[in-house]
Amino acid sequence: MLHCTNIGGIANIPTGEGQAVEKYVGAKLHGIRVTDAKLNYHGSITIDADFCREVGLKPLEYVEIWNKMSGARISTYVLYGDPGSRCCILNGAAARTCQQGDEIIIASSVFCEIDDIIELKPRVLVFGENNEIVDRITYEVFRRADNSLDMAVSSELSDNSYGFPASISG
Repeated sequence: MLHCTNIGGIANIPTGEGQAVEKYVGAKLHGIRVTDAKLNYHGSITIDADFCREVGLKPLEYVEIWNKMSGARISTYVLYGDPGSRCCILNGAAARTCQQGDEIIIASSVFCEIDDIIELKPRVLVFGENNEIVDRITYEVFRRADNSLDMAVSSELSDNSYGFPASISG
Protein backbone atom coordinates (compact mmCIF):
# COMPACT_ATOMS: atom_id res chain seq x y z
CA MET A 1 0.00 0.00 0.00
CA LEU A 2 1.32 3.42 -0.97
CA HIS A 3 1.75 5.83 1.97
CA CYS A 4 2.78 9.10 0.34
CA THR A 5 1.90 12.60 1.41
CA ASN A 6 2.27 16.04 -0.09
CA ILE A 7 4.06 18.39 2.32
CA GLY A 8 5.64 21.34 0.55
CA GLY A 9 9.23 22.28 1.30
CA ILE A 10 10.15 19.59 3.85
CA ALA A 11 12.91 17.28 2.63
CA ASN A 12 12.78 14.43 5.18
CA ILE A 13 10.03 13.62 7.63
CA PRO A 14 10.54 10.86 10.23
CA THR A 15 7.80 8.26 10.56
CA GLY A 16 6.80 6.44 13.71
CA GLU A 17 8.87 3.41 12.70
CA GLY A 18 12.22 5.23 12.64
CA GLN A 19 12.28 5.43 8.84
CA ALA A 20 12.14 8.73 7.01
CA VAL A 21 10.08 9.78 4.06
CA GLU A 22 11.81 11.68 1.30
CA LYS A 23 10.68 14.13 -1.38
CA TYR A 24 10.04 12.83 -4.91
CA VAL A 25 8.47 14.28 -8.05
CA GLY A 26 4.75 13.56 -8.16
CA ALA A 27 3.75 15.08 -11.52
CA LYS A 28 5.25 17.43 -14.09
CA LEU A 29 4.21 19.78 -16.89
CA HIS A 30 7.34 20.28 -19.02
CA GLY A 31 7.76 23.24 -21.36
CA ILE A 32 4.28 24.66 -20.95
CA ARG A 33 4.12 28.27 -22.17
CA VAL A 34 2.91 31.11 -19.99
CA THR A 35 -0.26 32.50 -21.59
CA ASP A 36 -0.70 35.47 -19.24
CA ALA A 37 0.67 37.09 -16.08
CA LYS A 38 -1.76 38.90 -13.78
CA LEU A 39 0.08 40.93 -11.17
CA ASN A 40 -3.03 42.32 -9.47
CA TYR A 41 -4.45 38.93 -8.56
CA HIS A 42 -4.34 37.16 -5.20
CA GLY A 43 -1.55 34.72 -6.10
CA SER A 44 -1.14 31.25 -7.56
CA ILE A 45 -0.87 29.70 -11.01
CA THR A 46 -3.96 28.97 -13.10
CA ILE A 47 -3.56 25.89 -15.32
CA ASP A 48 -5.98 24.24 -17.77
CA ALA A 49 -7.89 21.74 -15.61
CA ASP A 50 -7.52 19.02 -18.27
CA PHE A 51 -3.71 19.21 -18.00
CA CYS A 52 -3.89 19.10 -14.20
CA ARG A 53 -6.22 16.12 -14.08
CA GLU A 54 -4.17 14.14 -16.58
CA VAL A 55 -1.02 14.27 -14.44
CA GLY A 56 -2.81 14.30 -11.08
CA LEU A 57 -2.31 17.91 -9.94
CA LYS A 58 -5.00 18.86 -7.46
CA PRO A 59 -6.62 22.26 -6.82
CA LEU A 60 -4.63 24.26 -4.23
CA GLU A 61 -1.69 21.81 -4.42
CA TYR A 62 1.69 23.48 -3.98
CA VAL A 63 4.00 23.23 -6.99
CA GLU A 64 7.50 24.34 -7.92
CA ILE A 65 7.85 26.43 -11.08
CA TRP A 66 11.12 26.73 -13.01
CA ASN A 67 11.34 29.31 -15.78
CA LYS A 68 13.44 27.88 -18.63
CA MET A 69 13.98 31.35 -20.10
CA SER A 70 15.17 33.27 -17.00
CA GLY A 71 16.15 30.55 -14.53
CA ALA A 72 13.70 31.92 -11.94
CA ARG A 73 12.43 29.32 -9.46
CA ILE A 74 9.31 29.85 -7.37
CA SER A 75 6.63 27.91 -5.55
CA THR A 76 2.92 28.62 -5.47
CA TYR A 77 -0.38 26.74 -5.51
CA VAL A 78 -2.56 25.50 -8.36
CA LEU A 79 -5.90 26.90 -9.45
CA TYR A 80 -7.84 25.04 -12.13
CA GLY A 81 -8.45 27.03 -15.31
CA ASP A 82 -11.12 26.37 -17.90
CA PRO A 83 -10.83 22.84 -19.34
CA GLY A 84 -9.55 22.92 -22.91
CA SER A 85 -8.28 26.51 -22.64
CA ARG A 86 -4.55 25.52 -22.65
CA CYS A 87 -4.02 28.34 -20.14
CA CYS A 88 -1.01 28.78 -17.90
CA ILE A 89 -1.37 32.06 -16.01
CA LEU A 90 0.98 33.32 -13.31
CA ASN A 91 -0.91 35.38 -10.72
CA GLY A 92 0.10 37.87 -8.04
CA ALA A 93 3.78 38.05 -7.10
CA ALA A 94 4.50 35.03 -9.33
CA ALA A 95 3.57 37.21 -12.32
CA ARG A 96 6.85 39.11 -11.83
CA THR A 97 8.88 35.94 -12.54
CA CYS A 98 7.51 35.07 -15.98
CA GLN A 99 6.44 36.76 -19.17
CA GLN A 100 3.85 35.66 -21.66
CA GLY A 101 5.46 33.07 -23.95
CA ASP A 102 8.10 31.89 -21.43
CA GLU A 103 8.52 28.11 -21.24
CA ILE A 104 8.27 26.81 -17.71
CA ILE A 105 8.38 23.50 -15.88
CA ILE A 106 5.78 22.86 -13.18
CA ALA A 107 6.39 19.99 -10.74
CA SER A 108 4.56 18.70 -7.70
CA SER A 109 6.14 16.72 -4.88
CA VAL A 110 5.17 13.67 -2.87
CA PHE A 111 6.77 12.42 0.32
CA CYS A 112 7.11 8.70 0.93
CA GLU A 113 9.39 5.98 2.21
CA ILE A 114 11.98 4.55 -0.16
CA ASP A 115 10.05 1.34 -0.87
CA ASP A 116 6.90 3.28 -1.74
CA ILE A 117 8.51 5.05 -4.70
CA ILE A 118 8.31 1.80 -6.64
CA GLU A 119 4.53 2.16 -6.67
CA LEU A 120 4.72 5.77 -7.91
CA LYS A 121 4.45 6.30 -11.62
CA PRO A 122 4.64 10.08 -12.04
CA ARG A 123 3.14 11.39 -15.28
CA VAL A 124 4.75 14.13 -17.35
CA LEU A 125 3.10 16.12 -20.11
CA VAL A 126 5.51 17.69 -22.61
CA PHE A 127 4.29 20.77 -24.47
CA GLY A 128 4.95 22.34 -27.85
CA GLU A 129 3.79 25.58 -29.42
CA ASN A 130 0.41 26.90 -28.26
CA ASN A 131 0.52 24.48 -25.31
CA GLU A 132 -0.40 21.44 -27.34
CA ILE A 133 0.67 18.19 -25.73
CA VAL A 134 3.50 16.68 -27.79
CA ASP A 135 4.25 13.73 -25.53
CA ARG A 136 3.17 11.88 -22.42
CA ILE A 137 5.93 10.40 -20.29
CA THR A 138 5.89 8.09 -17.29
CA TYR A 139 8.68 7.74 -14.72
CA GLU A 140 8.98 4.33 -13.10
CA VAL A 141 11.31 3.23 -10.29
CA PHE A 142 12.15 -0.45 -9.84
CA ARG A 143 14.57 -2.71 -7.97
CA ARG A 144 17.42 -4.37 -9.83
CA ALA A 145 18.53 -7.95 -9.16
CA ASP A 146 21.03 -6.65 -6.57
CA ASN A 147 18.14 -4.81 -4.81
CA SER A 148 19.45 -1.36 -5.78
CA LEU A 149 17.01 1.16 -7.22
CA ASP A 150 16.91 2.07 -10.90
CA MET A 151 14.41 3.82 -13.13
CA ALA A 152 12.84 3.79 -16.56
CA VAL A 153 11.41 6.70 -18.50
CA SER A 154 8.82 5.72 -21.05
CA SER A 155 7.39 7.96 -23.74
CA GLU A 156 4.28 7.52 -25.85
CA LEU A 157 6.45 8.49 -28.81
CA SER A 158 9.04 6.08 -30.17
CA ASP A 159 10.82 8.94 -31.93
CA ASN A 160 10.75 12.58 -30.94
CA SER A 161 12.50 15.77 -31.90
CA TYR A 162 12.18 17.77 -28.68
CA GLY A 163 15.00 16.14 -26.73
CA PHE A 164 13.49 13.62 -24.30
CA PRO A 165 14.71 10.08 -24.89
CA ALA A 166 11.99 7.65 -25.91
CA SER A 167 13.08 5.40 -23.06
CA ILE A 168 15.81 5.15 -20.49
CA SER A 169 16.48 2.01 -18.54
CA GLY A 170 19.42 0.86 -16.46
